[in-house]
Amino acid sequence: MATYQRMLFVCLNDRGEDHPKGSCSRSGGAELLDRLRGDMADRGLKRVVRAVGTRCLGQCSHGPVVSVQSEDVWYGGVQASDVPDLIEKHVLGGEVLEHLEIPDDQLIGVEHADHPLPTLKRKPKVGEP
Repeated sequence: MATYQRMLFVCLNDRGEDHPKGSCSRSGGAELLDRLRGDMADRGLKRVVRAVGTRCLGQCSHGPVVSVQSEDVWYGGVQASDVPDLIEKHVLGGEVLEHLEIPDDQLIGVEHADHPLPTLKRKPKVGEP
């Protein structure tokens, strides 16, 4: 299947200057996304890995936030200066950047086991058994 091997979602949400949770946009989200896209293009990764700007990812107090999927890795406090390590070590090296990873107990959400969703079911494509 021709698709991106990894998707990096960069929060660009702006909660306003005085919001107590902070704001990914106001803490460098746009600069981070621009640097990710530029550096990945320079490395020939444009059709392999995709960096996408998104609205709120629900982790405002950790901003700027990057969610790497399909690996379910969440990074917080990521700055444009972290991009070379993010590309070299995580994207190309398969290594989690522990100093940027948001600990599981600090992520906002529900444990997957506490609210399981069904596995996706696909109909076979033409020519597949």
